[in-house]
Amino acid sequence: MTRTVLESKTKTVIIGFDEPFCVIGERINPTGRKKLAAELEAGNFETVIRDALEQVACGATVLDVNSGAVFTNKMALDPRYADNNFVEPPLMKALIEIIQATVDVPLCIDSSVPAALEAGLAACEGRPLLNSVTGEEDRMELVLPLVKKYNVPVVAISNDDTGISPDPDVRFAVAKKIVERAADFGIPAHDIVVDPLVMPVGAMGTAGQQVFALVRRLREELGVNTTCGASNISFGLPHRHGINAAFLPMAIGAGMTSAIMNPVRQVEMEAIRAANFLMNHDSNGGEWIRFAKVLEAVEAGMSFAEASAAASQSAGGRRGGRRGRA
Repeated sequence: MTRTVLESKTKTVIIGFDEPFCVIGERINPTGRKKLAAELEAGNFETVIRDALEQVACGATVLDVNSGAVFTNKMALDPRYADNNFVEPPLMKALIEIIQATVDVPLCIDSSVPAALEAGLAACEGRPLLNSVTGEEDRMELVLPLVKKYNVPVVAISNDDTGISPDPDVRFAVAKKIVERAADFGIPAHDIVVDPLVMPVGAMGTAGQQVFALVRRLREELGVNTTCGASNISFGLPHRHGINAAFLPMAIGAGMTSAIMNPVRQVEMEAIRAANFLMNHDSNGGEWIRFAKVLEAVEAGMSFAEASAAASQSAGGRRGGRRGRA
């Protein structure tokens, strides 16, 4: 059974076919978040700390950390700040250190800049997930040696030098190529987490069917775990969270084992908790029963984030200090 092991300083998370669905919190990402980018440029990490705490309380067991900030003001004063290779490595290091001091869950180091990936790997405690490698030749030659050097798992995105194919057979072939190339570096298939690329259903009516079939094939033929950017399925549509909440249990039923997503959205997390129970990945429904108490607090007037934080604090007071499952 394929098991991808991630670790923080004291917590272990296993992504696997027989494990609860792994929620990778997406919010620590300055892309499209002007306020967060401005804060990071000013050396202010308050939103990062708040997002880390809130996402973990709401159910994220791994946090994605993206360093793709544009420092507009500094760029006007120093042209070096126009280069992500200059900006991202020190920013990634700072983000990793601050988040590790705030929460104790494994991290997913997310950047298109190889030097930022290595800066994150060097700063990270435990065994993070690296995000990401693609089927592009240059990218594989840059990223796979880092995966081998630091002995970490990696997200493999199913696009290559030709771009993103709408044909699921081509995307499968790209994933297979990455798995085979990784093997050449001595990286086992259980340390490859494939993102088969979810297309927006508003633009492609078969997008859901495609990804469900791809996930099954990746599991059966390559034996790899899978992930996705969950909100891609609903891009451009109204009431996106309803679509996401329908998509996620269907993807779980098809064999998807993780997603990069916003855990602060109640409807999606409710769908995932129920799916875990129905897939027999929640022994005796213990997690669902605990989650139901959060829902009851929401019905009584608390926000989902507040109710989740209160439940998390209550549970934290009853836990010991040994290495545990996040």
